[in-house]
Amino acid sequence: MKKFKFKQVLATGTVLAAGIALTACSGAKQNGGSSNKKSSASVALITDIAGVDDHSFNQSGWEGMVAYGKSQGLKRGTNGYQYFESSSASDFTPNINQAVAAGYKTIFGVGYSLKGAIASAAKKHTDKNFVIIDDVIKGQKNVASANFKSQDASYMAGVVAARTTKTNVVGFIGGVHGDIVDLFDAGFAKGVQDTAKKMGKKITVLNQYVGSFTAADKEKSIAKAMFAKKADVIFHASGSAGQGLFSEAKSVNQELTANSSKKVWVIGVDSDQSSLGKYKSKDGKKSNLCLTSVMTGVNVAVKDIATKAAKGKFPGGKQLVYGLKHNGVYLTRGYVQASVWKQAQTARSQILARKVSVPSHPSK
Repeated sequence: MKKFKFKQVLATGTVLAAGIALTACSGAKQNGGSSNKKSSASVALITDIAGVDDHSFNQSGWEGMVAYGKSQGLKRGTNGYQYFESSSASDFTPNINQAVAAGYKTIFGVGYSLKGAIASAAKKHTDKNFVIIDDVIKGQKNVASANFKSQDASYMAGVVAARTTKTNVVGFIGGVHGDIVDLFDAGFAKGVQDTAKKMGKKITVLNQYVGSFTAADKEKSIAKAMFAKKADVIFHASGSAGQGLFSEAKSVNQELTANSSKKVWVIGVDSDQSSLGKYKSKDGKKSNLCLTSVMTGVNVAVKDIATKAAKGKFPGGKQLVYGLKHNGVYLTRGYVQASVWKQAQTARSQILARKVSVPSHPSK
């Protein structure tokens, strides 16, 4: 997935060069050069600390906002659409305040870490619409909550992993324990388990947590240990920390020829992470180690809710859950073999038909 290259004008007049991530801080004002007129349709996105270009949740959310803006004929800036990037949790409230002061009508907080800041701002600014992504805020009529049945797409990833592994050892690396990451953990493990049973095989699932969504170095160490234990497919649900997994997988595969049976694979999360999987093999051939990605349709949710708000139908006080239907969650085709992809699609159909029940928490 391509990296975003944006420009932003701050109150000081400083122009950030394209490609450098913007950190919005308290007191900064948005570019007022937009010619948008539909202020009631204006939207803003507040990122979590991973930033807008995280190859994950924030990036997907921004893509959805850009798509929404184009569909409405809006431009980036005042009365249109904009993002405010957070470098730490202390930026959440100042960034929300900036979005409010700039007149944005509907404000999205990406990730459960913004729950408190969004809930507080919504109480103070009852004339604005607020959205929390990946958590639930109850009892506030101007707040909509968007969540995802990530366990279902993760189940499909488990099917793919079980039918791809040559060592019968696969891995899962989580960021921080909690209800959201549990969805990925539980779904993946169940998908591997059910598929192994169908195949008459025993497949081990190694499982470890980073304790962070940003500590890539620690995840790299965890991945190294898993590869040493013969894991050849590892799925992560760990935000930008997952870049450590990709880095370690490259280290392994760069010592192998392109067609080596010892190649290791990574399953990405939230956005299509195939761009992180590019590498050159020992024999100098271009290759990719991102087997597939479990897509969380933050872009789908953002565009959907923003569109509803623009029509005067903001779903305040409601919890919207996006699943396999309408691609609220799904798998990318990636480098999955045709026969394995067919099995994954069969699993999708069975889940939608409620013939397969996927747990939302790992078994203990």
